[in-house]
Amino acid sequence: MTITKKLTPFEEVNLFFDRAADRLQLPDGCREMLRRPWRELGVQVPVRMDDGRIEVFNGYRVQHNGARGPYKGGVRFHPQADQEEIRALASLMTWKTALMGLPFGGAKGGVQCDPRQLSEGELNRLTRRYTLNIEHLLGTNRDIPAPDLGTNSQTMAWMMDAYGQLHGHSPAIVTGKPVELGGSLGRESATGRGVAYILEEAAKNLRLNLQSLRVVVQGCGNVGSWTARLLHENGCRIIAVSDVRGGIYNPRGLDVPRLVEHKMAGNSVTEFREGDSIGNAELLELECDVLIPAAIDNVITDKNAPQVKARVVMEAANHPITVEADSILNDRGIVVLPDILVNAGGVTVSYFEWTQNLQEFRWEEDRVNEELRKVMVRAYRAVHEKVTSEGINYRQAAFEIGVQRVAQAVNLRGFV
Repeated sequence: MTITKKLTPFEEVNLFFDRAADRLQLPDGCREMLRRPWRELGVQVPVRMDDGRIEVFNGYRVQHNGARGPYKGGVRFHPQADQEEIRALASLMTWKTALMGLPFGGAKGGVQCDPRQLSEGELNRLTRRYTLNIEHLLGTNRDIPAPDLGTNSQTMAWMMDAYGQLHGHSPAIVTGKPVELGGSLGRESATGRGVAYILEEAAKNLRLNLQSLRVVVQGCGNVGSWTARLLHENGCRIIAVSDVRGGIYNPRGLDVPRLVEHKMAGNSVTEFREGDSIGNAELLELECDVLIPAAIDNVITDKNAPQVKARVVMEAANHPITVEADSILNDRGIVVLPDILVNAGGVTVSYFEWTQNLQEFRWEEDRVNEELRKVMVRAYRAVHEKVTSEGINYRQAAFEIGVQRVAQAVNLRGFV
């Protein structure tokens, strides 16, 4: 497949949507409604910095589709979190929640900033100002944010508090909160645990032995570190892990618990002494059984896709493979398990958290993990059945299931 011009992230996601819409033969009106966000908000986020000056950041909240329920989607703090990026991620959330059978629509938010360059006080003030500027779009039955790249449970605590100052105590207004403030047990590990559940199921169909799998994880934040930890516990051999500064490689397998402990102490994985240093670009081209991009988007492109040597690529990050790269990998016979399936553990346990908050009743962690497994396995099996029965790839199957469910909701509600 050849793309004649550079596409925006939103245009790339819509290419996958269009392929699904074509096969589903969606009417033009319904197709156009599903392609475009229902509502977009851009706001100024002025923040008084620690040195007394005022800095103004750009903030966004995009509500892509709410036909199946309240809008749901994370908030990211990142220099590249512009409107096009947020649109793309909001769209992915629409198809992801539908694929998983969750009663949500899709949304996303973001502030263009580098959180690593901001103090805790500056992040607190930025979060509160952003929340106040978008609060008229939020609501426990309207739009429920969650953490994403560059944000965490502390960010959600600040958002909940800022919203609560206007509307009263509302723990269900955000998910991914600290457990002490109504967060769900098991939420922190949920995305990585979902990745592990999907690999367990896929291994059965792809005839992979978990005990001998060589796994490479690109990214060592929340998703990457939990993915590496849980796959290691399942017997996989984690041969390489990276963070923003670079990676570490050991073909015999890394001591993942010690590596995670090293990382949590504030160190880079490049300073871990039980392997060879490796660059992020080189890491993506290592010979392995499973490659898991778990950091940022567009890391596998048409430039490096021909050099990928994995049998399976699992998208633990959002949109880590470009459209052209996706075609290259499929043409080479590499199985790509898509983001809207693989990394849906986070939004699934966010759903559990939301329901617990509404009921004012907490689940035990074992129940959270058990229910998460049920949702992930059910979604994977639906996708795999479509792959085998219709001879299409996993991304195509996942998108078709998600798009069909949203289109059905739109029709039942009488929008078109």
